[in-house]
Amino acid sequence: MITMIAAAGQNNELGKDNGLLWHLPDDFKRFKALTTGHYIIMGRKTFESFPKPLPNRIHLVITRNKNYKKEGAIVVHSLEEALSKVKDDDQPFVIGGGEIYKMALNIADKIELTRVHDTFDDADTFFPEFSDKDWKLITEDNHPTDSKHKHAFTYETWIRRTNE
Repeated sequence: MITMIAAAGQNNELGKDNGLLWHLPDDFKRFKALTTGHYIIMGRKTFESFPKPLPNRIHLVITRNKNYKKEGAIVVHSLEEALSKVKDDDQPFVIGGGEIYKMALNIADKIELTRVHDTFDDADTFFPEFSDKDWKLITEDNHPTDSKHKHAFTYETWIRRTNE
């Protein structure tokens, strides 16, 4: 099962200048809990946005640069090549960025989406549009604003619809 995991604003905003538009500590904890022990597939810019590789995960970095090498990453040159490396993982995660999400949308089985209840006009990266004709929302968990979270958000779990 291939799972895309992301946090996106009301208009599918993901980030700006290779960074996030919000700080949601509980979402970071959820991301860590879900992805620990799994392969995480990402683009080069997403990988380079981390101060260091994330612990207890295997990083697969997709780049067009044939000479790219980074400690802590397995470098591949296509989504197909990345998927060929994750056969022993029952739930690899696609973690971004925008281009990688677009490529993965047609092959993913599940989307773990944190929907941030705000809009961000200065965003330059977006999660791809998807339809509830193709995807079924199976769980929602609302999180209001509080002292650590300036934005309200909802954890949404979507699964690909099969011929029902």
